[in-house]
Amino acid sequence: MKGFDNQFKDLPDYILKITYQIWENNDVEAINEYYADTPEVTLPTPTRSPSGVIYGADPVIKSTRESKKLFPDRTLLGEDVIWTGNDEEGFFSSHRILSTSTHNQDGMYGKPTGKKLYYRTIADCACMNNQVYDEWLVRDQGAIVRQIGIDPKHYANDLIMKEGGPEKSTKPFDENTPIKSIYKSPVLPSGNIGENYSNILSSIMNVNPEKTINDNYDRSIQQYQPGGQIHYGKDEAIKFWNALRSSFPNALFTVEHIAFTEEKAQPKKAAVRWSLVGKHEGAGIFGNPSNAKIYVMGINHVEFGPRGIKNEWVLYDETMIWKQILLKTG
Repeated sequence: MKGFDNQFKDLPDYILKITYQIWENNDVEAINEYYADTPEVTLPTPTRSPSGVIYGADPVIKSTRESKKLFPDRTLLGEDVIWTGNDEEGFFSSHRILSTSTHNQDGMYGKPTGKKLYYRTIADCACMNNQVYDEWLVRDQGAIVRQIGIDPKHYANDLIMKEGGPEKSTKPFDENTPIKSIYKSPVLPSGNIGENYSNILSSIMNVNPEKTINDNYDRSIQQYQPGGQIHYGKDEAIKFWNALRSSFPNALFTVEHIAFTEEKAQPKKAAVRWSLVGKHEGAGIFGNPSNAKIYVMGINHVEFGPRGIKNEWVLYDETMIWKQILLKTG
């Protein structure tokens, strides 16, 4: 790869190795090397998550140190890297990580419980010249707090209080959050599997979820849902998407980014980042309607089999959705 160290044979190798170096080799300062300015990348790397946006290496280092202090035994298992790109346009990766850790430190999740935790993160990164220069990250905070024994709504409320109450609390990411970036999505070939999956998602959210899922999902679909939940079969997939849509019945669903991987002897894979923007106008998984303005940042991974979608991973942060609702309702 042009501009990358010779130790990296391809983009997945780069992403997996730098993640291991930073987290499990405890080389946190390496973030300065991999999240830095270059002549081609003139802006500090933006890292966006449901909680907001930060710029440059320093806040990423601070966040990493805080996480390692909270979960010193955390292991990051790279489940997959779905990627696109080339030497001329740069590269894009969508990295799905299964983390394991033990809640044995006092901190943002309360007094230690000793519970073993399993949770996923998906990080979308644009890369060139051996550096990450743009990132979107969604972590399943709902899975973390649920396993500890905290309801996501209660966690969000406690977080608001710790930040000084509704007037002083940090506002989550929304459609008005400034986004500075030089990243431009590469032109993808028409009819690719990522485009196919984005059309399926749009049809689920905007047209007919039951028909769309019955037509495009394998009967034995395994769906990994926010909150660390795993469900099986088309009926459960229909129930999940209907529950999300019913909470925000008039919200605008938008596909924000598409990536895909098609390799020999491997299932076809796609990564789609999406948003849901509107008001909390329906009863459902987020309680009674509050009329709060909501921004849902979601990232999905999917694998196709011979009979349709075989595995689907859906990530959004329940706690940040609840935070937006509670900042409205008090």
